[in-house]
Amino acid sequence: MLAWRLKRAFSTSNAPNVSSMELNRTLQMGGKAKDLKCVRRTHQKIIMHQLGFDSFLMTKLVQSYADCDHFLYAQKLFDKLPRPNVFAWTAMLALCNRRGLPRECLQMYGRMRVEGVVPDKYVFPKVLRSCAQLLWLELGMVLHKDAICCGGEFNLQVCNALIDMYSKCGDFGRARKLFDQMGVRDLLTWNSLLSGYVSNGFHEKVVELFDAMKLEGVQPDLISWNTVIDAYCRMERCDQALGLFENISEPNIISWTTIISGYSRIGKPEMALSLFSNMVQSGVTPDLDSLSTALASCRAVNVLTTGREIHAFGMKVNAIPPFYKSCGAALLAMYGASKRLQDAVNVYRLMDELDVVTWNAMIHGYVDLGSEQMALTCFGKMQNLGIECDETTLATVLPACDLKCGAQIHAYVCRRSFSMTVAVWNALIHMYSKCGCVGSAYSLFNGLSVKDTISWNTIINGFGMHGHGHTAIQLLKEMNQSGLRPNSVTFTSVLSACSHSGLVDEGLELFHSLTKDFSFVPQREHYACIVDLLARCGRLEEAVNFVQTMPFEPDKCIWGSMLAASSGYQNAHVATLAAEHLFVLEPKHAGHYVTLSNILVRDGKWEEAAQVRRRMEDRGLVKPSGYSWVNAEN
Repeated sequence: MLAWRLKRAFSTSNAPNVSSMELNRTLQMGGKAKDLKCVRRTHQKIIMHQLGFDSFLMTKLVQSYADCDHFLYAQKLFDKLPRPNVFAWTAMLALCNRRGLPRECLQMYGRMRVEGVVPDKYVFPKVLRSCAQLLWLELGMVLHKDAICCGGEFNLQVCNALIDMYSKCGDFGRARKLFDQMGVRDLLTWNSLLSGYVSNGFHEKVVELFDAMKLEGVQPDLISWNTVIDAYCRMERCDQALGLFENISEPNIISWTTIISGYSRIGKPEMALSLFSNMVQSGVTPDLDSLSTALASCRAVNVLTTGREIHAFGMKVNAIPPFYKSCGAALLAMYGASKRLQDAVNVYRLMDELDVVTWNAMIHGYVDLGSEQMALTCFGKMQNLGIECDETTLATVLPACDLKCGAQIHAYVCRRSFSMTVAVWNALIHMYSKCGCVGSAYSLFNGLSVKDTISWNTIINGFGMHGHGHTAIQLLKEMNQSGLRPNSVTFTSVLSACSHSGLVDEGLELFHSLTKDFSFVPQREHYACIVDLLARCGRLEEAVNFVQTMPFEPDKCIWGSMLAASSGYQNAHVATLAAEHLFVLEPKHAGHYVTLSNILVRDGKWEEAAQVRRRMEDRGLVKPSGYSWVNAEN
């Protein structure tokens, strides 16, 4: 219908005495339909009929070219306008927004103000969006004052843009104050504040705001649901997120990717892969983010067959270069973890050798395989080729460094702009902690202006591994008071710190308070920490009783802790119990037979010890020789 109207309008514009209004109508329809050919033909008619002096018509022509996203023509015509009015400026500002040119948009706004043109309610949302993209809070505050002076502060679209700008720039005080002062709010208002909260880590606020939104009778849309699901996932409450996800009638790719990534992050790769399979079966085509997450989950559970299927599927539904650019790192990690080195090399060859992402993936793969020296060699080759490393490179290579190498990278970080990146500082804190320099690690931690959950977990683990249990407990309290919610890793680190420091009562008290004080359900690893805590201090019978009350079957880590402690405290009864379970869980592990045999020998039970040795020999098991590794100079 619109094409027919355009044809008719253009045939009218061919009349000998064409009018400005007819041409204007044709331009308006051409811009609305994004029909560049129609706009250019109308432009020719304007020239033929010598109507270039008509400022109204020329403004409409600028708007039409801008609507068709033709920046060159729009800019040239705009520059020829003697005194562009607010409509011409608005068209150019909108075009800059759509083309992803926030700096140019703000520069154009500055020219507009210098030339004395008063902005209206259509101008402010565009320039505020550019401020939000660049995170220029101070300029955004100036624009807020301009909006007040020009009478746009009560306009719904302007207020929504202000809330979005303040939220993305991290000024939630002003964003929430503006939100509370609004007499009328629409769905975009709520979504802007929800998105701001989740992107800055205020996940509890997201849930509170979502509940308030429903109480006010505002019906959430898909953006609202996806934002709240993301918040629950980042709080590691993925089961609640899944409950919300199941309420969505038609989840899109963002919905699926959010819930899949959530389960992958909390260490439930099987669930992530199951959801990925459901997504494909439902007819939703995976994007590069979901494919990358699925491949990472395959690596976590070491399911090479599924990973290869996803690899083939990803190549089928995506162009080769972008697929390997986005998913190459996950593929390298998966094939490396599966010891499929030739497959990893094949993936590497299809990636861009001059792209820093490729080198980051290689370094990560070597670190993941425990080949720290190869990771550092790879980092050196990257430097020699002149490839500029980024924050991910530094955060990836630091776990492979000893103290000398890590200190050199620290000096490099201080000389560069990387010093503002939390991920790099977290990696430095980990490096210093691992090397025994807990004081240096704590100094870096205290110097962080913004601390995320990983920052807290890293420093807590650092103190814990060096026997500073009381400090680890105090840091947990400080983290909780800071507003950040401790997660599964946090509690594992603190309980492990109690175990290494002999703080039995403190560890038991913390374990029993997890549900009451932190609304957290202990997982298998937290039960394992308590077993280790009791076993290390010789309370082996109590540890056995604790194991019997666990809500799931104990694994090899739990029985391994019991067997190791039984050796130290010479408890043959508990050692036999633990070893019998380990013989089933790890039938080819010769060390368990040797440990039990030695305990029985020290206890004078020669016949039982001989029986254990015979069982080991019958299974053809041989204990491997021990060895030590010492760094000397290089």
